Amino acid sequence: MADVPKREVENVEFVFEVMGSANEGIDAVDLGDALRALNLNPTLSLIEKMGGTKKRNEKKIKMDEFLPIYSQVKKEKEQGCYEDFIECLKLYDKEENGTMMLAELQHALLALGESLDDEQVEALFADCMDPEDDEGFIPYSQFIQRLMSDPIVFD
Repeated sequence: MADVPKREVENVEFVFEVMGSANEGIDAVDLGDALRALNLNPTLSLIEKMGGTKKRNEKKIKMDEFLPIYSQVKKEKEQGCYEDFIECLKLYDKEENGTMMLAELQHALLALGESLDDEQVEALFADCMDPEDDEGFIPYSQFIQRLMSDPIVFD
């Protein structure tokens, strides 16, 4: 088995019980969701590089295949953390009061980096966003906290 502590192996087993089965494994399309359920934050390109697929039922990943993937992704340095995301959103905080325009966040999510589509952004906002104020501003730190504590699963 990979260099994964016993407690983390138990967490992986639980994720496999929820997302698939320990015997059959999980669908490779769910690789990113499984890693995120284990508090990792892999990029889409890293998920693809590790064997994730875009279509369901193309490939299954068994637990003994997943553990080395989990271990490698855990060591990956290109994962954002809460502080990284806050620093990024501070660029949009023109009044330096912990708020930003909802429209700017929506634009960033739709157009920059590993962009989301409209439906994904709407689901994300519905699950993690406080209502915007009368001027269109939202408190971004609460958004990031909710986003990182409650992973959103897109179909």
